[in-house]
Amino acid sequence: METVNQTSTVSEFILLGLSSQPEDQKPLFVLFLTMYLITIMGNLLIILAIHSDPQLQTPMYFFLSFLSFTDICFTTAVVPKMLVNFLSEKKTISYAGCLTQMYFLYALGSTDSCILAAMAFDRYVAICDPFHYVTTMSHHCCVLLLAFSCSISHLHSLLHILLLNLLTFCDSNIIHHFLCDINPLLKLSCTSTFVNEIVIKTEGLVILVTPFLCISFSYIRVLTAVINIPSAAGKHKAFCTCGSHLTVVTLFYGSIFYVCLQPLSSYTVRDRVATIVYTVLSSMLNPFIYSLRNKDLKWGLKKLMGGIFSIFISVHRIMERVNKTSSVTEFILLELSSWPKDQKPLFVLFLTMYLVTVVGNLLIILVIHSDTRLQTPMYFFLSILSFIDVCYTTTIIPKMLVNFLSKKKTISYAECMTQMYFFLAFANTESYLLAAMAIDHYVAICDPFYYVTTMSHCRCVLLLAFSCSISHLHSLLLVLLINRLIFCDSSVIHHFLCDINPLLKLSCSSTFVNEMVINTEGLITLVTPFICVVISYLRILIAVLKIPSAAGKRKAFSTCGSHLTMVTLFYGSIIYVYFQPLSSYTAKDRVATVIYIVLSSMLNPFIYSLRNKDMKRGLEKLMGKKKS
Repeated sequence: METVNQTSTVSEFILLGLSSQPEDQKPLFVLFLTMYLITIMGNLLIILAIHSDPQLQTPMYFFLSFLSFTDICFTTAVVPKMLVNFLSEKKTISYAGCLTQMYFLYALGSTDSCILAAMAFDRYVAICDPFHYVTTMSHHCCVLLLAFSCSISHLHSLLHILLLNLLTFCDSNIIHHFLCDINPLLKLSCTSTFVNEIVIKTEGLVILVTPFLCISFSYIRVLTAVINIPSAAGKHKAFCTCGSHLTVVTLFYGSIFYVCLQPLSSYTVRDRVATIVYTVLSSMLNPFIYSLRNKDLKWGLKKLMGGIFSIFISVHRIMERVNKTSSVTEFILLELSSWPKDQKPLFVLFLTMYLVTVVGNLLIILVIHSDTRLQTPMYFFLSILSFIDVCYTTTIIPKMLVNFLSKKKTISYAECMTQMYFFLAFANTESYLLAAMAIDHYVAICDPFYYVTTMSHCRCVLLLAFSCSISHLHSLLLVLLINRLIFCDSSVIHHFLCDINPLLKLSCSSTFVNEMVINTEGLITLVTPFICVVISYLRILIAVLKIPSAAGKRKAFSTCGSHLTMVTLFYGSIIYVYFQPLSSYTAKDRVATVIYIVLSSMLNPFIYSLRNKDMKRGLEKLMGKKKS
């Protein structure tokens, strides 16, 4: 590998995709994302229907469930990379990434082919030798057939990857395809591809044609047997059992033979369209072909849907039962102070803080989006952080303000759960955004030459999507676990919001599961971004200490100052509140909660604008525009 890498100047390839026109990229992204989601959902439903229905525990459906699983893996090896490339300007794939994709493409494609042959053999035995069907197609034989299919396919794929890895790629690295396929790669090689072509035309042809010959032989025998059936109804029934499989075989092998059984020199753009048929289209259509033309599978899918619906009904009934056994329909929030004379001053204080937070963070968002010089990853994350801060405080403060002026400081059960869901979701999103900003600083200082590629807009969006997804899933899990608890008598929450610890103290049922989840999954979700921040700043510190000039050190530290201030303020108060036993939760924690909910969100705009020249300049420009 080292020798090859030294002789080859190509470390990555450029995938041209289906179209080079910029206006085609978003429609293609939507199309392939839709096809991919349909493929995943359809094949998962087939697997679930087969494994949940005892009537479908037959060899044919055993192979069909594995075909569906292989189809999911097959499309996953290709489509996600296509989707990323549709939205990114630099449509590259690393050398290792390319070979990995091609390995799984060939291994899973060949497995698909062998499974289709096994299914044809199953149909042959069922129609031509029905008396020996149970013994011939026993579970043991089916497992051996499947194991053989997977083994031979992976060995075949490994052989081609190893041979391809021996080639040298000198100058051209443009692959005229949307994936790493063997023919386009062989055309790029600047060394002899004679051995590769010989292996493709011998071993490759045997691996491709053998399952097809098995299918052809099986269906010739099936056709002969069906013709000998005297009744028309019998013939019709026999053909019906093979119709779905024959349709899939025609779709799969038709496109594969079009692509593979032609000379290397004649490989053109048309082959990309044919490749879509056997990599994406056939995998997507498989569930429809088998379910629409198969009564047993239709019945199995109906039963599965009925089962899923009944689970939802059961969950709903359990929730109703819990609500009936719980005498609490609303909670009382004690707020920061129970003294009547403190309510109006607190109202004015928090209203002022809320308005400052909203106006300040909205100004940050407007400045960043109106100044072209601020269109960088750091400011992209900062604008999202400001938006999250606005949402975060809006989840809590308006309800606080209402309670300051009302005698009855209540919140309904549903409102409490909703507030807690968004509070936890936004808090965790903020935590992950601070980690993403720390990574951005680390790359900018420690690896500046690769900053543009490492922190590309596509990767920033993916980081943001991951941050939001993991945070909302974490919040949903905790709220669902809270919702299963029973609250009997006490409804007084010793807090100004619906937080998880005060609510757990009110429960009259066991909170063991909740505490276990908080101490495991909750701890991981909270600590992971903090560890990312710590590691990033340790690496930055090491890099900055190596800078010889004092001015260089000062400049490097000044770029991180604002972010470090925010991290200290945010994580300091969070760790104080949550890193302690549930029993020790007291009134002091309310003050700490005010810091990371209200104070940090309010101070964000000041910290970033007062200590940042670019932001100051952007604010001046924005204010100048408004005045003019």
